[in-house]
Amino acid sequence: MASLRITGGRRYAACWAVIAAVAVLSGWAVLAAAPAGTVLSPAPRPVPRPLPAVSAFSPGPRTELCPDTARACVDEDRRVGWLQRDGEITHGPVPVMPGTADAPDSVATPRGVFRVSWKDADHVSAEFGDPMNHAVFFAPGGIAFHEGSLDTPSHGCVHLSARDAALFYDALPVGAQVAVF
Repeated sequence: MASLRITGGRRYAACWAVIAAVAVLSGWAVLAAAPAGTVLSPAPRPVPRPLPAVSAFSPGPRTELCPDTARACVDEDRRVGWLQRDGEITHGPVPVMPGTADAPDSVATPRGVFRVSWKDADHVSAEFGDPMNHAVFFAPGGIAFHEGSLDTPSHGCVHLSARDAALFYDALPVGAQVAVF
């Protein structure tokens, strides 16, 4: 076992303090408190914890439910969405917050296959007065992807983070297919 002996008494107390601090920070434990004759030795190594197993309660998106022809997909149950081309994911999956029927002031996001009907980068909801930045409208009733809270269910739209809303806005042209399941 390697050890370090520090001698010199009070004359080298400042040096001892610096060396002890460096030793502790580099994984050595101080075994004695007296400056003269103090011995430093390696601290026991912590036992590594095993990585957590993949939980059955956090499954991945059900990509097999999204048609290859869709450019954007939303798995409402798992609250994730992604962009794809010819069935290959190009962005995501990313967190989304759809509307849910069981939340106050929320409406369930409709499920099905839709087409992007129009887009507005700086849209404001006529019904609620809320900003809907990077809105990509795809379902009847003003349902859109847009920037919004990932903690609070929407009024039927699909909320995305600011970054993801901008990416969906840029990637989805009018006419692109959207699948929500």
